[in-house]
Amino acid sequence: MSRVGKKPILIPLGVEININGSDVTVKGKLGQLSQMLDARIKVEINDNQMVLVPGSDSSEMSAKHGLYRNLLNNMVTGVSSGFEKTLKIIGVGYRASKKGEDLEILAGYSNPVPFKKPDDITFDVPDNTTIVIKGIDKQRVGQIASQIRDIRKPEPYKGKGIRYFNEVVKKKVGKAASSSKGGK
Repeated sequence: MSRVGKKPILIPLGVEININGSDVTVKGKLGQLSQMLDARIKVEINDNQMVLVPGSDSSEMSAKHGLYRNLLNNMVTGVSSGFEKTLKIIGVGYRASKKGEDLEILAGYSNPVPFKKPDDITFDVPDNTTIVIKGIDKQRVGQIASQIRDIRKPEPYKGKGIRYFNEVVKKKVGKAASSSKGGK
């Protein structure tokens, strides 16, 4: 059995779980998510805990056991408290602003780059160099954050670009700095 899969999932107050065969639906104050499970994995709910039981002890089933446990845990967390990713914009003249519900990002191109707001995601721009992406689906929040980061990835010489809040960009030594060290 999977070590991750053995852990029970705590169900907070206000979260409702419906199991219909291999389809699990989680409903909370922020929304509703559903997931199809492998038919061989059974879901048991006792008190305020959910436990997944694998159908066999094969390595494939062990991997799926841990995967589905984490997917269900992310669903419970998402509908109760939600997920968020923060992006920082670094560079002179680089900034972001909200235009209605959508984002407009100035990242060194001749024109601003518009980014349409998906239905299940919300944007927050506390200052012009910070973007906060919020949603109930962890995978979707990460995907949208990655798409925004791809507009201008951080470059290794000056560090300019869009990066995750806690991302560390290793800077490279430039051409002028490396040639002056050789000295004749």
